[in-house]
Amino acid sequence: MPRYLTLVRIEEGAFQMEDADEGFEARMGALFEEITKAGVMLETAGLKPTSDSTRIHWSGGKISYTDGPFTETKEVVGGYSITQCKDKAEAMEWAKRFLEVHPPYWDVSVEVREIEEM
Repeated sequence: MPRYLTLVRIEEGAFQMEDADEGFEARMGALFEEITKAGVMLETAGLKPTSDSTRIHWSGGKISYTDGPFTETKEVVGGYSITQCKDKAEAMEWAKRFLEVHPPYWDVSVEVREIEEM
């Protein structure tokens, strides 16, 4: 079965976990339990803020480094998951359900990409 990488995109600093409604953590926990029991979830995690990261760039045969935060970037990857699904439609359904547990006033998007198996 194919594996899919889901990148969770957020506007960094636009909201905090404390801003979530009272049932958010319970809804997220229930979804993670369901997706894990279904044998779909292989790995998931949130990412630390860009202020703790460094970009490494290759150009013109030279390496350069830029420490975060990255002020020129409005939207960042805030987390990811790796799932194993029967097809892209199933991966997208799980991603849709992930988005639906978030408070409606948050702006969150996901990118679902199949992992190329070698």
